[in-house]
Amino acid sequence: MIVEPIRWQDGRLTIIDQTLLPGELRYIPLDTVADVWHAIKRLSVRGAPAIGCTAAYGVLVGLRERAPQSVDEAFAALAEICAYLDASRPTAVNLGWALRSMLAAAEAGRGSMAGVDEVLALLEAEAHRIFDENFELCRAIGDHGAAVIPEGAGVLTHCNTGPLATGGEGTALSCVIRAHAAGKNLRVYADETRPLLQGARLTAWEMQQAGIPVTLICDNTAAVVLREGKIHVAIVGADRIAANGDSANKIGTYGAAVLCKHHGVPFYVAAPYTTFDLTIASGADIPIEYRDPDEVTCGFGARTAPADVDVYSPAFDVTPAELISGIITEYGILRAPYSESILAAAQAREAGGVVTAMGQGG
Repeated sequence: MIVEPIRWQDGRLTIIDQTLLPGELRYIPLDTVADVWHAIKRLSVRGAPAIGCTAAYGVLVGLRERAPQSVDEAFAALAEICAYLDASRPTAVNLGWALRSMLAAAEAGRGSMAGVDEVLALLEAEAHRIFDENFELCRAIGDHGAAVIPEGAGVLTHCNTGPLATGGEGTALSCVIRAHAAGKNLRVYADETRPLLQGARLTAWEMQQAGIPVTLICDNTAAVVLREGKIHVAIVGADRIAANGDSANKIGTYGAAVLCKHHGVPFYVAAPYTTFDLTIASGADIPIEYRDPDEVTCGFGARTAPADVDVYSPAFDVTPAELISGIITEYGILRAPYSESILAAAQAREAGGVVTAMGQGG
């Protein structure tokens, strides 16, 4: 079963509240732009592609809430709504990308719009395009990435990169889903992913729904499992990838990459073109979100640390490009030197071309 984390039906946006999984599968309505902002901030919807899709539909929610009376009022409201939603989470580049796409689509059609209904219709079409394209990107990533998973492999994952995170089959987990569909015998070893346990609550649940063998491990068990030879490849997602290939992902990803390097296990990042940020030269420039200390000291309602203890809780870390064996994209697998292969992929996209493999790295 492939879940639908985002639904737009009869002009209404609903999402799976991922904070309730795996205990409860519940769709919640997002009827105001504030509902959308808080759903993104509190991680009711999470995963860079899914955040982008939700924000695109959130623009429509906000405009209908504001009920502008003219095209000029609609465009003023559009700019304010996009700025508001863009402030919900700083690291996932897909959020800003989706909002810029909505703004660009509206601006491109502005001269031909006679009324607010036409503005809304154009923006709804753009939101659908973003959602549908994301679905196709996930499938293409999975088809390319399945090739890096050998028969009988143990696959290490971190955080959640499946349907819940994307709206399609996923990014890193799409590679697993496609490999499994092709008949490969494999087993996922899912890091629980502290402090919010996205691997335990979401990835393990998704793999069970898809009928894929999965073993849940504590984050600090990964080194032992690698040393025991149970892991043959690691595939993770990304929330932002710099022009040099440095990749930001859920906190703990960098540590997993270091462990894989030490044990000679290939470490891949899987992401669509929307996750690349060519305006950022390296990972040093990627903005990192910091989370509420209570997520560490009092996670899921149970206090596990002194109330007054200092807490350092970045939501993401950056894996240097030299630790990455390849970046799996809809074009194929990009290889080092990433500054060249990423640029070539971007240029090919602008030209309407297709890239099947780039670079020479391992």
